[in-house]
Amino acid sequence: MAPRLAPTSAPGDATKIVGQAIAEGADLILVLGGDGTVNEVVNGMLHSRIPLGILPAGTANVLSMELGLGSQLETAIGRLAGATERRIAVGCLVNGGAPRYFLAMGGAGLDAKIVYDLNPAFKAVAGKLAYWLGGFGHVGQRIQNFDVRINGDSYRCGFALASRVRNYGGDLEIASGASLLRDDFEVVLFEGVNPLRYLGYMAAVGLRQVQRLPGVHTVHARQIELSGEAHVQIDGEYAGRIPGRFEIVPDALTILVPPVYR
Repeated sequence: MAPRLAPTSAPGDATKIVGQAIAEGADLILVLGGDGTVNEVVNGMLHSRIPLGILPAGTANVLSMELGLGSQLETAIGRLAGATERRIAVGCLVNGGAPRYFLAMGGAGLDAKIVYDLNPAFKAVAGKLAYWLGGFGHVGQRIQNFDVRINGDSYRCGFALASRVRNYGGDLEIASGASLLRDDFEVVLFEGVNPLRYLGYMAAVGLRQVQRLPGVHTVHARQIELSGEAHVQIDGEYAGRIPGRFEIVPDALTILVPPVYR
């Protein structure tokens, strides 16, 4: 089948375009975009056997950075040329509407509230800086807590991250034991209502020491139940509110993985 370019023009376009391409016999999908565009593509090709290749063109490029493809398009193309197909699990958010699938991470609480408050026009201009400024805007505000239940245990926290990747925001690492090649999430939970405590957490993230701090819990799980009041995001895109759950969908997607990724 001859290569075909299919530009998007509005949110949701990528899901429709990919579904149509698969129906017409596509044997490879390459997505050039940020993590939100990749998310739309994943939701359009779930459970197909068609391989997905990721090329960076977004704000954080979490998935491209995680896979070792980098943030530069030309470098990523070269590394993708030597990639092999791997069958992987994906995450799923269920929170009242149709299930929504994600490749990298789901977050509830503080980080989702930052995404919710973010001005899209400012994000387009400022890039990752917009998220940092949004986070600092919560200093002085009490962090809303909610309940998380994992593997029979209950936690009260202000930020819960269910991650399939180590990378967070393009150049940080929170879930150091996560992997796209595992069939579970690494869940990192942050306790507390004082915003200054979360500044300490983020400083420790920068030093790759956050999981050693008191008030931070790390658990591997295939399902996470969320209850109470909090915002939720998947792959950096706003996804509504809880109650709801994150769960693993095994054997869901084929992606191209370069040799550098372990």
